[in-house]
Amino acid sequence: MKRYAFGVDIGGTTVKLGFFDVDGNLLEKWEIPTVTENDGAAILPDVAESILGKMRERGVDAEDVAGVGVGAPGAIDSEGLLVGGAVNLGWGVFNVARVLSGYLGLPVKAANDANVAAFGEMWQGGGRGYSNLVAVTLGTGVGGGIIVNGKILTGATGAGGEIGHMHVEDTEQELCNCGHRGCLEQYGSATGVVRLARRHLERSSRESVLRHGALTAKAVFDALKEGDPLAEEIVKQFGEYLGKGLSLVAAVVNPEIFVIGGGVSRAGEILLAYIEPAFQKYVFGPCKNVRFALATLGNDAGIYGAAGLVLNGQMGAEGND
Repeated sequence: MKRYAFGVDIGGTTVKLGFFDVDGNLLEKWEIPTVTENDGAAILPDVAESILGKMRERGVDAEDVAGVGVGAPGAIDSEGLLVGGAVNLGWGVFNVARVLSGYLGLPVKAANDANVAAFGEMWQGGGRGYSNLVAVTLGTGVGGGIIVNGKILTGATGAGGEIGHMHVEDTEQELCNCGHRGCLEQYGSATGVVRLARRHLERSSRESVLRHGALTAKAVFDALKEGDPLAEEIVKQFGEYLGKGLSLVAAVVNPEIFVIGGGVSRAGEILLAYIEPAFQKYVFGPCKNVRFALATLGNDAGIYGAAGLVLNGQMGAEGND
């Protein structure tokens, strides 16, 4: 009888790993460095060595392990192909699940990291109890993961849920990292908040605490909480972009709940107070009754969701069939 599973969240700096029982309880978590030199050739061997080492340490046999779930950056299609590679890891196009399974001798499932985090929040986090969910990650960029009827929506090439690259502004002159202009990510991410703040400060002569010290997304929300009028203008514009963007998402997938996570979400409930009114202004009528909630798993969402791929029979590339 299978008793355990592993969840792996591969990031550009560290790989987070979790050891779970089959009921979804996190028994232990740890990290290893992400070695991106030599086109990331050592990443999966390092992951395999770490998992096998943990199994030896705990006296766990392969027969006890249901499998290993992996979340990785980039579009991963239903066959496990990392479409277009993952630039920040140095990876090209290859099958993540199949390669890692070969190192481990265990079943492996893989999916895009944002989708995996979304599943984690639905399974054990802020979206628990809902089966139609959109998880939005507001970090350096804007990530998204879409769950429909309890299943991850990956799309034809694994790029489903890339809501950060929806076009929301025609007049933008600066380029997004994707090469286009006017993406939601340029306004709704931590770097987007700073971009909006910089522009407001340049256009206005109004005094603000934001004119002193480092200009960060946290500084903007801290200033808002202190009653700074310019900070409120910035956050209102930020909320307008996000609310409009999420209204478009709602018209396509009609979720029960949006779960907001990532570094910007640390601002707390005040964040939702600026997103929800804009959402309600733009959203298609039958989609109005969606809930908004903050993510609760934090940096552990990826390992929870990755383990959930294995323990809940989710879609995703599978090796060692």
